[in-house]
Amino acid sequence: MRVFTVFTIGFFYFFTSIVFANLSDLTPYRGMTLIHEGTYPMGSYKSLKELRPGDLLNTDRHALGPENPAHNVYIDSFYIDIFEVTNSSYMEFVKDTESRKPLFWENPDFNHHKQPVVGITWKEAQSYCKWKGGRLPTEAEWEKASRGKRPISYPWGNEVPDNSKLNFNHVLNKTAPVGSYDKGKSDYGIHDLSGNVSEWTYDWHLPEYYIFSPKMNPNGPKKGVYKVIRGGNWRNKKGDVNMTYRNATVPSIRNKTLGFRCAKGSNPKISGKYSIPK
Repeated sequence: MRVFTVFTIGFFYFFTSIVFANLSDLTPYRGMTLIHEGTYPMGSYKSLKELRPGDLLNTDRHALGPENPAHNVYIDSFYIDIFEVTNSSYMEFVKDTESRKPLFWENPDFNHHKQPVVGITWKEAQSYCKWKGGRLPTEAEWEKASRGKRPISYPWGNEVPDNSKLNFNHVLNKTAPVGSYDKGKSDYGIHDLSGNVSEWTYDWHLPEYYIFSPKMNPNGPKKGVYKVIRGGNWRNKKGDVNMTYRNATVPSIRNKTLGFRCAKGSNPKISGKYSIPK
């Protein structure tokens, strides 16, 4: 009986050490939540239904809609910020690293300590996340955090966007303090994934990337001109704040509508390859 008990305890310890090995390496910093590994449908099935077969062979890169074709992807477990990075948090980074201040730091409409930081480039966002011990989320991770566990159109569900769920459509004409829209959070409890500010992701952008993207832990093309941004912002109308909406811009841009949040995960394709500017 003693031998059996020892064997059982040993097996349980060995098994759990394997199952939770990856998670034990992913110690989150304060303000993050865990997204468990799994497969989910990325992209829009509505866009897929509207796709004409000839579009797949069309040399015009823009014949394909930005959200199609819908496809299943597997994502490893990762942590992601519950809120967008605020001015207060970003200025700690600026002081500690002597980095450049955000472009709109002197603008009273965008410099409140609880508002999301705006006016920073992709590299600056990337550097902040590295400083915190994380990285920018991949586009697939971002959408998984937004989609939750249901086939829905928005982080909160399928109800149409309104002013109780998000900051959009020029209602405030500026950003709102992070976490202001509790009714708009995702199934994982993550705030402001629609509206307020669009968010930088790790990935380079390619219009037809969904056609040939990997089924496991996709992290975008190896190179490109534009970086993918997700989530819509305070200026966007309801058609541009749905969960699958994709946009892109040059990584050097600084504007009033673009911020970010950080992630932390064990994606082997970007681990150790996350270049940080000097």
